[in-house]
Amino acid sequence: MYRATPVRPTVVLVHGAFSDASCWAGVAERLHAAGLAVRAPENPLRGLEQDAERLKNVLRDVDGPVVLVGHGYGGAVVTHAATDAENVVALCYAAAFGLDTGECVRDISNRFAPRPVSDATVAALLPGGPGGGLHLREDRFPRLYAADLPPATARTRAAAQRPIAPGALTTGSGPPAWSSRPCWYAIATADRMLDPAAQRFMAQRMAATEYLLDASHAVVLSQPDAVAAMIREAVEHTGDDGARQGFRTPGADGTPGGV
Repeated sequence: MYRATPVRPTVVLVHGAFSDASCWAGVAERLHAAGLAVRAPENPLRGLEQDAERLKNVLRDVDGPVVLVGHGYGGAVVTHAATDAENVVALCYAAAFGLDTGECVRDISNRFAPRPVSDATVAALLPGGPGGGLHLREDRFPRLYAADLPPATARTRAAAQRPIAPGALTTGSGPPAWSSRPCWYAIATADRMLDPAAQRFMAQRMAATEYLLDASHAVVLSQPDAVAAMIREAVEHTGDDGARQGFRTPGADGTPGGV
């Protein structure tokens, strides 16, 4: 028999370009300390459709509601993948691309950069990795991506970055999941990769609850307390959504929860 108590959402963390799932370590540690279940799958960075399909498989594997979080390009993947994912009850963005129908990452970057796609960033993008992926030149990574991290940490992150397929930046998104979910957005006001004005524009059109953080694009690394606090707010706000959608905790007889 089912008990009527709601299931707390699982938090799924999706990293962006030039990074990997380890960037979420500090945030995940704080969420675990708050008693939350967390998943941080690898984002393949091979293209919006492929990356979104990989995330959909992760979401299908979660038994219960999900608060879905994206950083940087991971926001585009979250936005594209979650539209038909019925268990996603809220979206969180951390200096991330919340694209609209037909938009691509380049559209937003070009619209808000001081110069088209930023001369400094274009110069820093070099062919590398399997499939001709793009990565940031290691000598420019600290200034562009991680200016508020300790220099040694920024150099380590630069050396360990994962390349992204060029097509991932130019593929248009489908209908946005943010149009039908409550949203939260951490705006990194010192970001040199994704213009803070672009972040504010995306946050406002999705009617997100905004967090203004004095941080670089590496906000999930430099300010894990603040990012985790935003995610916990989303979890608490949607705490009873699982019950409304039919998610239940297993009964004493071992019957699994679900709809």
